[in-house]
Amino acid sequence: MPDDNKRNLLFFESPTVRDLYATMDEWQKTNRKRMQSVSIHKDGEMFCCIALTNPNEVIITDADGDQALVQGGVLWVKRPD
Repeated sequence: MPDDNKRNLLFFESPTVRDLYATMDEWQKTNRKRMQSVSIHKDGEMFCCIALTNPNEVIITDADGDQALVQGGVLWVKRPD
């Protein structure tokens, strides 16, 4: 299924803030997307989060598809062989 770049609203809930963090962290690792903003509130016995992702995030890669590195304000990429 192609990535639908037009949807950027997410909802998470967990019984503790620690669990909420772990759920959100795992989502980020799996989906490789950053959250643009988050709002966390208690809803009854659960901690809930509504988050917005950045739907237009661009990842700069080298010719091999490896992610570029930014270090000290400098963009580093490999030169093609």
